[in-house]
Amino acid sequence: MPSALRLRLGLTAVLAASAVLALGAFYAGDSEPGPVDARLGTAAYDVGPPWRNVALALDFLGEPAGATALVVTLMAGCLLLRRPRAAALVAAGATAAVVTATLLKSLVGRTIHGDGNLSYPSGHTAFATALALAVALAATGRLGLGRTAASALVLGAALTAGAAMGWAQVALGAHYPTDALGGWCTALAVVPAAAWLVDRTADRMTGRAGGRTVERRTDGTTRRPPGRRPANRPADRVEDRRAGHTADRNAGRTAHRTADRTTDRRPGRSTGARTGRIAGRTPGRTADAVHREVR
Repeated sequence: MPSALRLRLGLTAVLAASAVLALGAFYAGDSEPGPVDARLGTAAYDVGPPWRNVALALDFLGEPAGATALVVTLMAGCLLLRRPRAAALVAAGATAAVVTATLLKSLVGRTIHGDGNLSYPSGHTAFATALALAVALAATGRLGLGRTAASALVLGAALTAGAAMGWAQVALGAHYPTDALGGWCTALAVVPAAAWLVDRTADRMTGRAGGRTVERRTDGTTRRPPGRRPANRPADRVEDRRAGHTADRNAGRTAHRTADRTTDRRPGRSTGARTGRIAGRTPGRTADAVHREVR
């Protein structure tokens, strides 16, 4: 997860989880559409071709066969782009969203078209939204977007995918509109947590390997972990040898300059000798001028 989006996605996850719980408590044990469902669902129920065919195609992507094919395709694309954390987030985010939605259905107990058809929240909508969030998080790092642009991309992708799948479920009569809303909020609540967990686990595994100084997040961005580099690495040994050679050269130069100053100050050497040496080094200057300078 991009560090710039952690706070925003964290707050979004908290609000989404609150919405899921509030709607679940309101519609617990119910089997009839609520006031919101009656208003929103009237325009979407019983659509005809070609929109019904579009709804059926979207619905297939949420079924076990279609969902598996979609997840495998996205993971393969992430691995080809060398984004293993993004591939892990695709699998973890989709799985977390579907499992959470399934558990909530049993807890809430809302039904549609009979007692055996649990409806809240919509698992199809949660699945589609989770995939869109995972892909958008990977794209933010790949494109190098700023905080505002990245937030717009992530939330826009989640809204588009959730609205499309939610409309398909309502149009086919499989869910109420509030079921789709609950599925959308479920994905917004669990995917940021899944992204944090993937990054945390990958960081620990990279730290145990001990061979990398740069770590890659689920969105493709990198960070340098704290602490010193592992000891006895070839690069460290080369730097140590270079530092040793530099220290030896500096020590040699210092000793040479010290010896020159000591020689100049030895007893027995007259001011005239020093004057002659300086005059020899400074063409065009008279011995008297140099003698006065030395004195």
